[in-house]
Amino acid sequence: MKPSLSEQLSFQRLEEADLELLHRWYNLPHVLQWYTFRPYSYEEVAAKMLPRIRGEAPTDPYLILYRKQPIGYIQTYRVADHPDYNCYVEADEHTAGLDLFIGEAAYLHQGLGAEILGVFLQQVVFRQPWAEACIVGPEPGNRAAIRAYEKAGFAYWKSVHIPGEAQPEWLMRVSRGGQVTRPISK
Repeated sequence: MKPSLSEQLSFQRLEEADLELLHRWYNLPHVLQWYTFRPYSYEEVAAKMLPRIRGEAPTDPYLILYRKQPIGYIQTYRVADHPDYNCYVEADEHTAGLDLFIGEAAYLHQGLGAEILGVFLQQVVFRQPWAEACIVGPEPGNRAAIRAYEKAGFAYWKSVHIPGEAQPEWLMRVSRGGQVTRPISK
């Protein structure tokens, strides 16, 4: 019997040996367009990722594996552990964040995004006892990413302006049980 798509997906903690691969992905046109926005040198990638790999930064980095081959990057974190960001987002201590991209172009637009998200939420994010909800901030123009997030249960939560960003951040949210959650009005 052929394994299901979700059975063919897994996640592996990012290691120092993966930095060359991540550097290559960071500089691909489809990743530059929606994720990194500018080319990164290997030294910049290492400076950003090594504290995460070593557990010195409050972000957990992973490779996305499809059929045991690395195809992308995904990370999660407790939003409250990033106060410079959370002062705009205003998430509580039970909210995780995540970011991801598919690095290998051959796997773009193949319907993997929603499945990757669903499996990662189940196997990693919501295995954290403190995580009751998860947010993600796709670029508003990245319709493919937004559709994938919606298929995985995320719904528009709110928009917030982060200084230095060209446009407000479009935040989507899903709760542990998959219920759509809306922002609390002040």
